[in-house]
Amino acid sequence: MNQHPIEGLMGVTLEKIKSMVDSNTIIGNPIHLEDGTTVLPVSKVTFGFASGGSDFPTKTTKDLFGGGSGAGVTIQPVAFLVSHNGNVRLLQLSDTTTSLDRAISLLPELVDQVTSLVDSRKKEQRLQDEQLAQAVQEQVQSETK
Repeated sequence: MNQHPIEGLMGVTLEKIKSMVDSNTIIGNPIHLEDGTTVLPVSKVTFGFASGGSDFPTKTTKDLFGGGSGAGVTIQPVAFLVSHNGNVRLLQLSDTTTSLDRAISLLPELVDQVTSLVDSRKKEQRLQDEQLAQAVQEQVQSETK
């Protein structure tokens, strides 16, 4: 069975779209900075596709076909993932997000700050406990002399 000409048009157009849009288009290649920071660009990809054609009546055995296809692709950078010293942040480029989106994007930073606060309080408590233990030990030693 012969392939219909519209299948060839669609196949070529889809192959071209496939070559333009891959996973590296959405999450870009990492950019490594001198200070150890790694930046990953994040993009929004939108594409459209259309094709059409018509068989024309003919009195010969040869088929007459007319058709066309086309596609459009838009790639828009929307954010950067920034990794530095074990911390990852999402830096959004546009401010068209909802309040919920902004709250969610700030959540990792909030968790980092809370973790840092808890760790510093634990260190302070340990230091106070060590100082108290040392004072008690010195008191006991002075009483036994």
